[in-house]
Amino acid sequence: MTDAAVANPAHDFIAKTVADHAVVLFMKGEPEQPRCGFSAQVVQILDHLGVDFVGVDVLQSEALRDGVKSYTDWPTIPQLYVKGEFVGGCDIIREMFQAGELKTLMDDQGLLAS
Repeated sequence: MTDAAVANPAHDFIAKTVADHAVVLFMKGEPEQPRCGFSAQVVQILDHLGVDFVGVDVLQSEALRDGVKSYTDWPTIPQLYVKGEFVGGCDIIREMFQAGELKTLMDDQGLLAS
């Protein structure tokens, strides 16, 4: 049996979560109480833009914490998804925000409150 054929419950959960919600942030802690500075920065950016998002605490489960990294092949947390697409981690989100690209992306997706 190949690795691809082995069911990964964490990947199933991640796929369902990003399919069910327009904006998902896999983070350490919760939006109201981030447990790392990088997660806190992304929460602040999303809050500043007025984006409604779902925060998923990866500290709840080691399988989820490892799963989110292997799902995207991205080594760090937090990870932001918009409309099912992986956007990036803290550095990318911060750069996109500073360049105005994140606001444009959210606006183009109809995710900014008017």
